Amino acid sequence: MRIIFAGTPATAVPSLVRLAEEHEIVAVLTRAPAPVGRRRVLTPSPVEAKARELGIDVLTPTTLKDPAVHEQLAELNPEIVAVVAYGLIIPEALLAVPAHGWINLHYSLLPQWRGAAPVQYAVAAGQRTTGIATFQIETGLDTGPVYDMAEVEIGHRETAGELLDRLSEMGADLLATTLAAIADGTARAVPQEGEPTYAPQLKAADGQLDLSRTAAELDAQIRGFTPAPGAWTTWHGDRVKIGPAEPVDVDLPVGQISVGEDVLLGTGAGSLKLDRIAPPGKPWMRAADWGRGLREAVVWGS
Repeated sequence: MRIIFAGTPATAVPSLVRLAEEHEIVAVLTRAPAPVGRRRVLTPSPVEAKARELGIDVLTPTTLKDPAVHEQLAELNPEIVAVVAYGLIIPEALLAVPAHGWINLHYSLLPQWRGAAPVQYAVAAGQRTTGIATFQIETGLDTGPVYDMAEVEIGHRETAGELLDRLSEMGADLLATTLAAIADGTARAVPQEGEPTYAPQLKAADGQLDLSRTAAELDAQIRGFTPAPGAWTTWHGDRVKIGPAEPVDVDLPVGQISVGEDVLLGTGAGSLKLDRIAPPGKPWMRAADWGRGLREAVVWGS
């Protein structure tokens, strides 16, 4: 089929590569280059970089509401638009441009975790399974009928970043399967069933740890928010980043640090064995190295 591919981050690249092998991609829609790093160098998205490597035309509108963009997409005459983490709102008028509409790859078992951060919320919630789904985009937030779904087990120590990398490869296969079925006329989309949950865009403030929660709950939150937006707490009023930490069955007062063979942080139930932290203004370091500078037992943030 004639396809427009819409995507932005690195997790969308496997789908772009897979579809380029099987279809004619007439253009790629992606977010405009953004400033990156301390020098704020304008940098193309990972999808744009891969598209140019593949020799595919790239479009980077800052909005899809511009009538000129509508006209440009219509002139490309796509049969379908495949969407993977694109990032811009799609106006209702554009949904009818391709004959088969806009098909989205989403990283959850819909209607679970509709929204921008489904993987992060699934891990942070302590789920043991999640999944991937392809669905027809409608005007509502991830409400459209589903073509295909696949359930995936979440690893015991897996972070959201690690899981998302894994799902992006599996999702490329699922999206290719869906588009092949649409091309040969065998695809069937069914309405979503069940009570929806939502996964809105995460902010840095969402990563703050409430140490009165259990160690298991905090472990899930830390892994769910790794690498972004990151988990943190405060030390003498300054923010300290917390890397993945293992829950252990050791009771300490909430917020107390125990420095011995391991560095333990007391929680509402059990403790967290800290692996890596980033103290204020410093890079990531081993918690054991940081702990050597502390007294044997101190209260976090005191």
